Amino acid sequence: MTMFDCRGVPVSCKDAGLIDALERCHVESQAFVGDPVGGIDKVLAGAPDFVMGHCFKAGMLTQSMEVRIYDEMVASVQAAEALWYDANERERGHIAALKSWIDGDFFGAVQHWEEVLVLYPHDLLAMQLVHLTDVLLGDVVGQRDCIARVFPLWDESMPGYEFVLGYYSFGLEENRDFAYAEELGRQAVAIRPQHPYAVHAVAHVMEMKGRQSGGIWWMTSRKDEWAKSNFDNHLWWHLSLFHLDLQQTDEVLAIYDNHLRRREPSEEKYAELDSAALLWRLKLMGIETGSRWKDLADKWEPAAADTLYAFNDVHAMMTFVCDGRNEAADTLLNSNERYVNHANDANVAMSRIIGLPFCKALQYFGNEEYGKCVDALLPVRYMTHRLGGSFAQRDIIGWTLLEAALRDKRYQLALALANERCSLKPTSPQNWKMAARAHEGLGNRALAGRAAARADSVMAA
Repeated sequence: MTMFDCRGVPVSCKDAGLIDALERCHVESQAFVGDPVGGIDKVLAGAPDFVMGHCFKAGMLTQSMEVRIYDEMVASVQAAEALWYDANERERGHIAALKSWIDGDFFGAVQHWEEVLVLYPHDLLAMQLVHLTDVLLGDVVGQRDCIARVFPLWDESMPGYEFVLGYYSFGLEENRDFAYAEELGRQAVAIRPQHPYAVHAVAHVMEMKGRQSGGIWWMTSRKDEWAKSNFDNHLWWHLSLFHLDLQQTDEVLAIYDNHLRRREPSEEKYAELDSAALLWRLKLMGIETGSRWKDLADKWEPAAADTLYAFNDVHAMMTFVCDGRNEAADTLLNSNERYVNHANDANVAMSRIIGLPFCKALQYFGNEEYGKCVDALLPVRYMTHRLGGSFAQRDIIGWTLLEAALRDKRYQLALALANERCSLKPTSPQNWKMAARAHEGLGNRALAGRAAARADSVMAA
């Protein structure tokens, strides 16, 4: 029997209560509250033939990109596939996408979800999974255009419209359409103040534009709405970036210690990505961080040989390098080198093109072999999107390259790299300070002084 959800999308189900329960879990997943997977597990316990329940659970698990959930994800896909002949066209599209995913064909999964979204433009689950997977894969244009294809068919009367606005806002921001991105992000937050993803999209706009003081206000004024969400870790990281660019390292360390540093064991690797990324930025600035690296390395070391997602691997490598865990670092590199030589899933290209070069560059940097670090990163600097994540997250690659060039006394190259950064974000004190160091290395004291003054004036603004 076919029924319809609150957006008129068909669901193979006889019980409207199950559809309502699925909608509640779906809203939780998009608002980053509660336990959507645990919630749908309870639903499926009483209704094991609920096709979209299995599709929803497996879809949520795809976004974890962790080995520990793989068996559970496969079981959910198999449960959905066993109901193939009871499923409608839309649900079969979801099942096909999930089958591609567990085969390692992440791009194929996206294509199936996109086909579903074209046929059912109000399928909010398909939209969510396409958009978030495009973020994981570094498909910058796809993050925007998967929403653009159907956006004119949505309006505020449609349940979940604020989530569509949030996804579109982030996709627009990643494609440097900052004004429209901010407009839609603010509109989404106005509709649903407890909307961490939209808060996050506007924070990205402010980060990319170098609006540090405005970013601090934006985040702190809405802290009560996002700080208790399941996305709080990443949003604290965003707040720390604004303070970091203003050289407010005491505030950065306070955020790390009070909100990012998780002393208890955690199975969630995503929570540790931001921690590693923030500590590495502090390392690039020459800030001492004490025992914090050890805590992180303890959490990453069991996953040293996972090779599931290059984005995870580079953050693990940061912790191994900074805590002197050479054996773990070698395990990660050796595992990845074997993996790219025999595997054929979508992550192979990510690892080969940027994951492995960046991991090696991190090791070179930690060993103070700055020239080798530069040589490893320079050829791949325009391919970093293949690592996945956002521009703000991947900025750590360019920053590492520039800092290595400065420390290797390759001042002409460093100046060129610093000029690029200053052009893209002229209100960044950190960028101007690095430009000043490059000028100083070249003996251009007048230009060094001018760049340093520019940094000071931005911080005073």
